[in-house]
Amino acid sequence: MTTKGARISAAAGPPGVSTGAPTAVATAGLRRRPHAGPVPGPDAWWTAIRGSGPIIATAIHDGSGLRAEASALMKLATPDRLREEDPHTGELIAAVPTRVIAHRSRFEVDLNRARAEAIYRAPAQAWGLEVWKQPPDEAFVERSLVLHDAFYGMMRGLLDGIVQENGRFILLDVHSYNHRRSGPGGVATDAAKAPDINLGTFSMPRGRWTQVLDAVVETVQMFDYPGRRLSVGVDVAFQGRGALTRFVHETYPETGCAIALEVKKFFMDEWTGVAHCDHIAALQRMFAALVPALQASLAATPRGGGA
Repeated sequence: MTTKGARISAAAGPPGVSTGAPTAVATAGLRRRPHAGPVPGPDAWWTAIRGSGPIIATAIHDGSGLRAEASALMKLATPDRLREEDPHTGELIAAVPTRVIAHRSRFEVDLNRARAEAIYRAPAQAWGLEVWKQPPDEAFVERSLVLHDAFYGMMRGLLDGIVQENGRFILLDVHSYNHRRSGPGGVATDAAKAPDINLGTFSMPRGRWTQVLDAVVETVQMFDYPGRRLSVGVDVAFQGRGALTRFVHETYPETGCAIALEVKKFFMDEWTGVAHCDHIAALQRMFAALVPALQASLAATPRGGGA
C-alpha cells in the first residue's frame, strides 16, 4: 500500500522499485523535452504517486516502452507508434497530487481496453496499422496481459485507499488526440469537431456527477490560456468509452467519478512528438487549477445523487 507523497514504480513485477534521477527522455531518438520527474528504467510498467485529497489523474497512454520480445515482434515503426500514443500527458498532470503514468506502449498492451481486447491482434483493432511481423501467439498474449491484470489490481488498491480516507474521488483519465491526420503541416480538423479539450462521459452517471462535469467545463473555459481561451466539448471528438473510466464507474458506482479528458495535440507536433514547452507549462497550470475546482464540486455534490 502506498503512503502519502510516495512514488512507486512498477518494473517487471508488482510496484515497489523507485525510479532514478531526472534526465532527458528519448524514444528511439524522437521523444521530447526533459521529463517532469524521474525517468523510468527500460523495464518499468508505471509510476504511481500518492498524494493527499480525492483528486486523481492518469496518463495511461503516455508510455512508449516495449519489453524485448515485443520489440522483436513489432513491425510498426517507432514514429508511427508515437503518433498514436499520448506523449507528454504524464507531464501535463504533474500538479495533480495523486497521479499514475504508464510507461509501456499501448501497442504492447492497451490499458484502456478490456482485457480481451487489450492486445492489437489485427489491423482492424489498431486504426488499420500492421502492428506485428506475425500474429502473436497465445503465450505471448498472456505474458502481455500480466501487465494489464497488475495495473487494474494496483488501481483497485489505490482507489480503495482513497475512498477509505476521503469517502469519494474524482479521476481524470488524460489522453491526447491528433488533429492533422493529412500529414505534417496539413489542414487541421475543423475546430467544431475537434475542441481543444474534449470531455468523455459515456459511462458516467451524469445525473449524479453533473456538478463535477460543470466544474471542469467552467474551469477550462475560464482559464487564462496564453493569448486565448480554450474550447471545451463534451462527447464531441470522443465519448469516453475506455476501460479505465468504465472500471471506475462499475467498481465505485456511488463513490467514484471518472472523466476521460482528451487534449488536442496543439501543444506538440503530432508527427514528430516534439512538445512546445510554453504550451506544456500552460496546460500544467490548467490542471493545477482544476484540482481545487474539482475538490469544491465534489464537496457540493450530494451523496447518493441521481443516476
